[in-house]
Amino acid sequence: MQERLNFREMRGRMVETQITGRGISNRKVIEAFLSVPREMFVPESMKSFAYEDGPLSIGEGQTVSQPYIVALMTESLNPGSGDKTLEIGTGSGYQSAILAEMGVELYSVERIQVLAEKAGRILKELGYDVRIKVGDGTLGWAEFAPYDRIMVTAGGPDIPASLFAQLKEGGTMVMPVGNTFTQDLLLVKKSCGRMVKENLGGCQFVRLLGAEGWKI
Repeated sequence: MQERLNFREMRGRMVETQITGRGISNRKVIEAFLSVPREMFVPESMKSFAYEDGPLSIGEGQTVSQPYIVALMTESLNPGSGDKTLEIGTGSGYQSAILAEMGVELYSVERIQVLAEKAGRILKELGYDVRIKVGDGTLGWAEFAPYDRIMVTAGGPDIPASLFAQLKEGGTMVMPVGNTFTQDLLLVKKSCGRMVKENLGGCQFVRLLGAEGWKI
């Protein structure tokens, strides 16, 4: 019980110093970060570091992103309750939980089966209804398109054409785009079938591997 209480306190401090302290103001985003237990999404040996200001390894060469970056991407995407949302890169499931906590209808694609299965178990345990598919995220999930929102949690050389095609007219996508070392976080809106891009600043993500990303 004491450990749980400590995690709750750590979560509160993380939100105060790393999230609201850096300008995140969307109340629904803040409430989601206060509610989702980040410690559930990191390896046992890393739980004491769950609320540190940085990314953490989750195995298989993948990471759970720095809390602020997760918050920035979520606030920029600005999902509303009931929005059909596609997430590319389930990873640990932490970003999935944040989006699900905000009430979206979430579909998530993960390339690595062991991560997809583990994230699925944790999300189910916490009561989040997230559909997860193992596959090439650069190709999206056409079966349930179009989507109101698309979030890509890995960096690619460009916006995959398949993902943009699955974005609803007037919809919004957030994705890191650049080289294999550093990227710019892009906010992309679909207006009259065309891409309207806004650069949210520099970032560093693992590579987006697949047919329309970096080749495996």
